[in-house]
Amino acid sequence: MLFNELSLPEALMEGIAEAGFSTCTPIQEQTLPISLTGKDVAGQAQTGTGKTAAFLITLFTRLMKAPASTTGKHPRALILAPTRELVVQIEQDAQILGRHCGFTIQAIYGGVDYMKQRDALRDGADVVIGTPGRLIDYLKQKVYSLKEIEMLIIDEADRMFDMGFIADLRFILRRLPPFDQRQNLMFSATLNLRVMELAYEFMNSPEKVSVTPEKMTAENVQQVLYHASRKEKFPLLLGLLRRVGMVRTMIFINTKREGEYLNDRLNANGCPSRIISGDVDQKKRMRILEDFKEGTLPILIATDVASRGLHIDGVSHVINYDLPQDCEDYVHRIGRTARAGADGIAISLADEDGVLYLEAIEEYIKGKIPVEWAEDELFVNDFKRVARPKYKKDAPGAGRGSGSARPPLKNSRPPFKSAPAAAKSAPAKAPAVTPAAAKVNPETGEPAKKRRRRRKKPAGEGTTAPQTAAE
Repeated sequence: MLFNELSLPEALMEGIAEAGFSTCTPIQEQTLPISLTGKDVAGQAQTGTGKTAAFLITLFTRLMKAPASTTGKHPRALILAPTRELVVQIEQDAQILGRHCGFTIQAIYGGVDYMKQRDALRDGADVVIGTPGRLIDYLKQKVYSLKEIEMLIIDEADRMFDMGFIADLRFILRRLPPFDQRQNLMFSATLNLRVMELAYEFMNSPEKVSVTPEKMTAENVQQVLYHASRKEKFPLLLGLLRRVGMVRTMIFINTKREGEYLNDRLNANGCPSRIISGDVDQKKRMRILEDFKEGTLPILIATDVASRGLHIDGVSHVINYDLPQDCEDYVHRIGRTARAGADGIAISLADEDGVLYLEAIEEYIKGKIPVEWAEDELFVNDFKRVARPKYKKDAPGAGRGSGSARPPLKNSRPPFKSAPAAAKSAPAKAPAVTPAAAKVNPETGEPAKKRRRRRKKPAGEGTTAPQTAAE
């Protein structure tokens, strides 16, 4: 289906043409004919299939056809997303598609200028895109109101549950106009029971649309799995990067601590890289992503904070340095490549720990990941060694890859402390101490007198039993 067959407004068609879209993707072809009539939709599709464009086209079409409110200060549409990166991505797509529609679009998320966002929201915005936390913060301050919302969109609803946003999400939804007075769209990679329960509670009889194929991963992704021990992973990674090149490669790890160590090792061996994780400053994260998109940064190391929502053209390789513990994250990780019909390669390294997650991943994607055995020439053993970064919270017994020491057990004994050096040099056998010299009265200096233990009386001794009636 072509977009010009949908009778869209001319201003919106100009934005679609400038974005380079002409033909609908499967999720767009099934969603738009329903959503453009004003009905609620709960859509399911794998990552990179055009879900964002599907709900943005519906959103702009509805706002352009419906008359604006008299106040013009409060938002008419609300888009909720679980991560900051996804909010930024949606806002960028909305600015492109709605460039000629004349709407004010404002992104609200944490990690950036608090007062600047609050002032922009107070000045008025037609479309607000944000994460639940900061939206609730401004809502409690009465910076804006949700009473004029005409359209609600929830993106990556399953991720909302995984990240613990469901309570915040319900807080926002209960302050919207009644569900039959607005249009609601929900998109998710998986429409499980929890997501559908939320849909039936806050949506108006939504139609379920699913275009998930039998194969969970994109067909254009070439998947490869290498078995390597923990010590062999970095030499193998270095050999792979030198063989396939470093045009635009994303490397996923499970913990920030392991990512920082990997980042130091790659830079020391001539592979420029940067790392983004959840606790990196938002401005720094956006600057790193811009460098990666522009091609000035060839390698991006990331935790699962970047596994969803990021659309970066030309990502040639995705490398799972650590296999994900959640099987769904594997699909989202490798979905960063082979987007919009392009080809891509996904390489996974399975060590002693990661191989435990392999069975669940292959069961979820309904297929086996092809295994290749690395030749000895592929391993780089003459790389520069780098010391592992030390953390203040490090302690003996801390788990591998954790960011803090393991907390002590309750009611546990204090750790054994070795004797000082002077005590160690003392004779092995100390002189015996007599009972009299064991304790000394601090006031007189004389040996303390041994106290006699008080004899306990047997039960019943010294007491008179009460007389019974027979006596």
